[in-house]
Amino acid sequence: MIAISLSDVTLEFGTDVILDRVSFSLNEGDKLGIVGVNGAGKSTLFKIIAGEYQPTSGSVYISKDKTVGMLEQNTGLEGDSTILDAMLDSFGRLIEDERRLEELQSKLDSGDGTVIAQYTSLEERFKRAGGYEFRSRCKGILKNLGFDERFWELRISNLSGGQKTRLALAKQLITSPDILMLDEPTNHLDVETLSWLEDFLSLYRGTLLVVSHDRWFLDKVTNRTLEIENTHAELYNGNYTRYVELKAENREIRERQYKNQQKEIARIEAYIEQQRRWNRERNIIAAESRQKALDRMVKIERPEELPDKIRLAFTKSGESGNDVLTVRSLSKSFPDKPLFEDVSFLVKKHDRLFIAGPNGCGKSTLIKIIADKLAPDAGEVELGYNVKIGYYDQENQNLDPEKTVLDELWDCYENLTQTEIRSALALFLFKGDDIEKKVSVLSGGEKARLTLCKLILSRMNLLILDEPTNHLDINSREALERALLEFDGTLIAVSHDRYFISKLATRVLDLGSKPALDFKGGYEDYKTYRARNSQTAETANETVVTDAKEQYLRSKEQAAGQRKLRARQKKNADETARLEAELEQVIAAQSDESRQSDYVHMNELFERQQQIEERLMELYEEAESFGKSGKED
Repeated sequence: MIAISLSDVTLEFGTDVILDRVSFSLNEGDKLGIVGVNGAGKSTLFKIIAGEYQPTSGSVYISKDKTVGMLEQNTGLEGDSTILDAMLDSFGRLIEDERRLEELQSKLDSGDGTVIAQYTSLEERFKRAGGYEFRSRCKGILKNLGFDERFWELRISNLSGGQKTRLALAKQLITSPDILMLDEPTNHLDVETLSWLEDFLSLYRGTLLVVSHDRWFLDKVTNRTLEIENTHAELYNGNYTRYVELKAENREIRERQYKNQQKEIARIEAYIEQQRRWNRERNIIAAESRQKALDRMVKIERPEELPDKIRLAFTKSGESGNDVLTVRSLSKSFPDKPLFEDVSFLVKKHDRLFIAGPNGCGKSTLIKIIADKLAPDAGEVELGYNVKIGYYDQENQNLDPEKTVLDELWDCYENLTQTEIRSALALFLFKGDDIEKKVSVLSGGEKARLTLCKLILSRMNLLILDEPTNHLDINSREALERALLEFDGTLIAVSHDRYFISKLATRVLDLGSKPALDFKGGYEDYKTYRARNSQTAETANETVVTDAKEQYLRSKEQAAGQRKLRARQKKNADETARLEAELEQVIAAQSDESRQSDYVHMNELFERQQQIEERLMELYEEAESFGKSGKED
């Protein structure tokens, strides 16, 4: 059943066309990923569906009685409510019923029997609506999104932007609307929280629309992909990886069809021109006939140009020594929170070290200490021979908001000509009037691109990157990945982009482990190692039971074992009897002379006989082991 449908939706602002004839439909339970470069109109499409923007033309259909919830990048959360109260606000009806039930219970306790029917009816409705679970559900989702008990009484007005985003996400998830729209939900989430969110949304029964540049997340959660490109939209069946494959295949087919048709048109036009030159009656008739055929031909449009991508390559500043960076017994804490202590590791030339761990464990702080932007409480950082550092700050604090884009870059590299500066900016999609914009009016993605542009013009052999993919669209992330794979230096980075980490990491430093874990290997191997060690740790931390309880558990286990053994014996005997009877039938069928000329049938009987005999041997051996088990007991 269709949950949501858009038909020829167009949105124009003045002469600017933002979206042009966008059409697609989603069934109940579909999970749609929406992708496209920054500024393509993804968030605008959400606002049209939610009714915040009215399209210039076209229509939006949402199935009757379907509830819609939307997480926007600007959450709008303000005020002095606590985090827990903000979550509970979503259940105003249940809270009111809960209060009323307490009043009725008080009357019942005082002997007023006239409210029994009212209490019973209200209690049944309260139960059906989840009244006995909604508080625990609120607390559970808050914990999974990084808000444990310590945060529940924290005022919204005291939250950071990232915390407000996570709280807004929690409020949407707890209400479980029929149609859930999430705009960049992975921002400000650590890897563990991302994994939980992926599992939650994979099991979500409603219809999901999600705008995200997180390719790993899209692959895990979505089953359909809508690409917005050059104001148009195209729907693909499959997650992000499948969409990339299908898009490449479709574009290749369209380009081939277009070129073939252009060759055919050129051939027909040449024929028409030749016939007209000969200018005899039959030649003119032939030319007009071909011209009519050409006019009737449905023309295939040339595939649109793909959006521009940034182009970058990091320039190395000579060879460093083999020991690039030595960290010894590093510790850091803030007045209200210890971050890490006694962290030591050695970075070798050509390592690509990624620092992992939950939010708040000190990853960005460690990066700043290594880049000499922050002093440690204890320990030291020693650079190796001829090490030149290039540092990317996720907060773009090295940008002057009052400068223009051109001046921001030129002031750092005064030896370059204006033409060279403009050429460098053009590689990062700053063209025309864009270079005269003030830094203060740039979007997050534009600031990220400008910071990267400043970085590549410097010469370095050690790159230190703090969340470099934040605010970058998928095209820009892929360009950065290619540049870093080709970079012949050393890389230390913090990132929550698992696709990015998986492509690049050769080592992982896990600050969340105590002590910090320095894992030599790629991200997939690191995940496998963590999963295996987590299971081992759970086993090692099991509560030690007393001797009496241990004896009780052992006896209980033995009794359960005997019951399982008897059940297996019965199952074995039943299956053995059934197969022995079937074997007799198969052998008898093979002796039927009337069917022996049917070689296909005889071959099937022979194969079935082999299968039965193999299974019977297994059952006989299993029956023997039952006897041995009985004697041992």
